[in-house]
Amino acid sequence: MGFFDLLKLISEASFTISVLGLLFVGGGFLSLIGINIYHRATGRAWGRPLSAAVPAEADLPHILVQIPVFNEAEMVADALRSSAALDWPQDRLHIQLLDDSSDETCAIAAGVIGALHEQGYDVLHLRRGDRSGYKAGALAAGLIHSSAPYVAILDVDFRPPRNWLRSIVPALIADPRASFVQSRCEFSNYRTNWLTRAQGLMLDAHFMMEQATRYRAGWMFQFNGTGAVWRRAAIAAAGGWSADSLCEDLDLTVRAEIAGWHGLFAMDPPVPGLVPDKVTHWRVQQRRWSNGFVQVARKLLGQVWMADWPLRRKMSASLLILIQTFYPCVAIASASLLACVLLRGGDLAVYMPVIDVIAALVAIIAICMTLAPYVALRRGSTLRYFATLASLTPLMIYVSLSNAPSILKTVFGATETWKRTPKTRPVPSVAPMD
Repeated sequence: MGFFDLLKLISEASFTISVLGLLFVGGGFLSLIGINIYHRATGRAWGRPLSAAVPAEADLPHILVQIPVFNEAEMVADALRSSAALDWPQDRLHIQLLDDSSDETCAIAAGVIGALHEQGYDVLHLRRGDRSGYKAGALAAGLIHSSAPYVAILDVDFRPPRNWLRSIVPALIADPRASFVQSRCEFSNYRTNWLTRAQGLMLDAHFMMEQATRYRAGWMFQFNGTGAVWRRAAIAAAGGWSADSLCEDLDLTVRAEIAGWHGLFAMDPPVPGLVPDKVTHWRVQQRRWSNGFVQVARKLLGQVWMADWPLRRKMSASLLILIQTFYPCVAIASASLLACVLLRGGDLAVYMPVIDVIAALVAIIAICMTLAPYVALRRGSTLRYFATLASLTPLMIYVSLSNAPSILKTVFGATETWKRTPKTRPVPSVAPMD
């Protein structure tokens, strides 16, 4: 076999393997779409009702609200005030600002915390000597300073509604094997530009089609890193926070499931936050998530398949953990297809059936995952929907190609530094988008 033939064989093998990877991920989404269509046809609500039993005021437990922060001077004051405004007995509401900042964030926070202390709030401003473990390390350090049995986690750009804890904590109390309650998130800067609209479209699909459907179907779904309340006993049973993955949220989710716990999902009330409004910032966020999912897969996928679970549960968990393989598969498929076509003298015809199948699959998944949430949440006009939908394909190709080298390095054991996603806009309340 000559060099030319070997190169052609390698290119076609790479194309085939990456296409199979895309079909695997696509099959997972098609399963979710099918389940959701069945649920809609049988009259099920978008959400699955949580326990409505509300403990007496005197029986409400102590809750720790943790706000990890790193150089967020524009966000930190409102984050502290919105947490203090939560409707929960003041003597049982404890707030921690886990502040690893190296800028003026610390001074701004100190002033706000001083004012909250004067109003009787229990707020701890925790500063560490270094950023070891990044977000996971900060969350673990905060737990050392509190014995509260429930822990609410909020990123600095998220503003929970006042009734948030009273709406979801009773469900966690009522289900002794529930590890966490994840709230649906919305995004206040949805309409800032084309990029935020595209992210909003995808994230609405993530929460309403993926997270909610997984929960209704009894599949494992992930804690999203913010907008959730954890049972402290479940964190301990899972082995505590771990910093060996950039996705500490997924890592803890999987370990808690393996330890015998399960999550709850709350459709309402949503917790509003922000999405990146610049492509470079979004790319940083996507790279961190993709690399983190790869690290979790390397660490825990074997344990998932060794667990005493039925095959259906193992498959659904694997689909969740491996979902980010979409990006390197797109990158490899694009590069290997180009090589294959060049090696065949520009002849694309032999690959058209595969390209047509993938294109049809992408179109079906994109529309079926995004249209129903867009309509249900009244995000805008039909014209705006299709314009936003059209932006997703080039955006996905761009981030796949730009982040593929880093992701592939992580596959083979390379480590990455945790990089925060810059967000600088104020957070207004979320309103329906007419």
